[in-house]
Amino acid sequence: MTAWNWDCDWPAPAKLNLFLHVVGRRPDGYHLLQTVFRFIDRQDTLRFTPRDDDQIVLDNPLPNVAPEDDLTVRAARLLQQHCAIRKGVNIALEKRLPMGGGLGGGSSDAATVLLALNQLWQCGLSRPTLEQLGLTLGADVPVFVHGRNTFAEGVGERFTPVELPEGSYLVLHPPAQVPTGTIFGAAELCRSTPRIEPTEWRHGQGHNDLEPVACTHFPEVAEYLAWLRRLVPGAMMTGSGACVFAEFPDRPAAEAALASKPPTMAGWVADGLAAHPLADL
Repeated sequence: MTAWNWDCDWPAPAKLNLFLHVVGRRPDGYHLLQTVFRFIDRQDTLRFTPRDDDQIVLDNPLPNVAPEDDLTVRAARLLQQHCAIRKGVNIALEKRLPMGGGLGGGSSDAATVLLALNQLWQCGLSRPTLEQLGLTLGADVPVFVHGRNTFAEGVGERFTPVELPEGSYLVLHPPAQVPTGTIFGAAELCRSTPRIEPTEWRHGQGHNDLEPVACTHFPEVAEYLAWLRRLVPGAMMTGSGACVFAEFPDRPAAEAALASKPPTMAGWVADGLAAHPLADL
């Protein structure tokens, strides 16, 4: 077991939505969802260095994202303020997950900041408390703090355990950055898919209600998905896009599919994880 400390590279894995139904909408405008989150072994990596002051500094800001708007900085400041911490930190982020890809990269980064600094600063907050803090940063942050593949409801913060089989995934990344707000704000989005009981869900069941909207607004998503469905009819989009994926029983099968894609298409193979790498932190 890894002894997580200041000298470690801290993982922030991607997620796939194995289905995503919009089952309603709250009076405040937030959409009510049902989904299954699956962690995969494609990940960003973060490293933390203590400072002698109380400043939060991102060593390598993302292009076109002001540091104060970056979820990693916001997560560190949120924990610092919540726990009245008078320590600072430098954060180095190695980014492998695409922005606007539906893989939860920014949310995963924020969750890893909360988990890591909770330990490194010796805050002592429970995981449920960190989940509640994470929800103020974004709807996908709590599941990465939760750390288990799960059936999620509400705005994505209510969890029911789910067992998933081993699997490998071919993930394709269309050349589009899909704003979540554009998809959820579309008039044509289906918001009335019937709710299912978490215990009734079976692997392979369901669809992604956001997918038709993304395919209409971003033709590249439709093109990549159409190609992938010729190989695996059950292929779908993850999250609000842009990435699309197909599941295979093992890595060699996924690698063979990757080798057959047109050279102009970007993609990779990832294995499903039994849990987040920090699940037992």
